[in-house]
Amino acid sequence: MEAIEFDLFYDYTCPFVYRAAEMLEVVKESGERELHVTWKFFSLAQVNANDPEWTAWGAPDSETVRGRLAFRAAAAARCQDAFESLHMPLLLARHRDREDIDDPGVIKRLAGAAGLDGDRFGADLADRRTLEALARDHSEARAKHGVFGTPTFVFPNGAAAYVRLAGVPSKEDALRIFDRLVDIARGEQSILEIKRPVAPV
Repeated sequence: MEAIEFDLFYDYTCPFVYRAAEMLEVVKESGERELHVTWKFFSLAQVNANDPEWTAWGAPDSETVRGRLAFRAAAAARCQDAFESLHMPLLLARHRDREDIDDPGVIKRLAGAAGLDGDRFGADLADRRTLEALARDHSEARAKHGVFGTPTFVFPNGAAAYVRLAGVPSKEDALRIFDRLVDIARGEQSILEIKRPVAPV
């Protein structure tokens, strides 16, 4: 079975990231494809900033930056080799359960449910060094790959694709959709954009 590797630049606040993540979960669970996904941070708050001097990772802790706490939580989970344990719960909390993932109480509860060591998680979450990964990943995305939105898949051959799914694919459709996505995104680099027009209602 071919191992399919790619980086996936994402923001926890993005509904299209949630849909892509659910598709990938179904593909993994099918056992039909061997996936090696490296999830990398990309801040939509940074993209939408009006001040060119402002950064999502440099803004003080006293300033609420949309989605930043979730990035810090994911980085703190990585300190315990537990990124995967917290990653989907963060997405589910935001997009399925409509919880506020900028709320420290929500983050703490999710980390506890994921089995993380609470004291260590709290200390790592409070450490601003957790923002270094956000700065590094976001800067790489912009400078190296030209990423502008999430989710963006980047394959080892340099091919990249920003993908917006209309919804979470069914179990019956997920593998077929994923295969077509990989074929076009990784293999057909001459296709720069496919966008469906939507008729006015």
